[in-house]
Amino acid sequence: MFKLAALSNNAKRTVLGTLTATALLSVASLSSAAPFKNLPADQDAVLSVGVNVMAVNSAYDMDDNTEIRVLPGVFYDNNQFYARGAQAGAYLINDGTNQLSAYAQLDGNKFDPDDANGALQGLDKRKISAAAGLTYLRRTPIGGFRLQVAADVLDRSGGNTARLTYLARITKDKLTVYPSFGFEYHDADYNEYYYGVSDKESAKTGVEAYTSNSSLNPYINISANYDFNERWAGFANQSLSYLPNEQYDSPMVDSRTDATTTLGLLYKF
Repeated sequence: MFKLAALSNNAKRTVLGTLTATALLSVASLSSAAPFKNLPADQDAVLSVGVNVMAVNSAYDMDDNTEIRVLPGVFYDNNQFYARGAQAGAYLINDGTNQLSAYAQLDGNKFDPDDANGALQGLDKRKISAAAGLTYLRRTPIGGFRLQVAADVLDRSGGNTARLTYLARITKDKLTVYPSFGFEYHDADYNEYYYGVSDKESAKTGVEAYTSNSSLNPYINISANYDFNERWAGFANQSLSYLPNEQYDSPMVDSRTDATTTLGLLYKF
């Protein structure tokens, strides 16, 4: 009997890539057929461009756990293509109720040993990567339910992730709030790169070696958008992720939570 677990990492990625490509081609052919009737391209779609200031409070054991990042922000959706902050994608199905899209986004954590405490300064860097995958959203009268699956396309960790989310939308005059919560799955390769400590690193630094397994992280996120006028809008986001034991038990970690606060200003063209 064929077992995926028996394959090498490169072979696994080849198999998963082939399956994903096959699924994309199959779905693309189905998207133009019943029962899905895709929405036409929105010729009046608004492009919003601005800047985001992020305060990232990492669970890593750092000298200063809060890192300030300044990033550009882009928001656009014409029913065929979209960009939302660090994520961009194309719809394969978009009939107003069902949305299936292929997407790419920045993903992963950042660990700079120069900013770490004690012996952790001798560990290797862990870098932010990029992920690509599929996301499916089902709109219902009580909110949206979204499933995402993605793989590390830069092969920093070589890992795979999945996320199941419930989303709601609350609108009051010029203010729109988007609360969401769910669970995120990280496989063993992902966790090993971002939270594991190799025998080589342990021998060099004295930090205890650590091998991580796959994990399931609960998280909550709240986004808000306020339209000041026809051209300018403000954006805010607060996310909080809880680290299970597979990540928290790492000697690199000193907190149960990863949190990110974002404030942004957008200009609408």
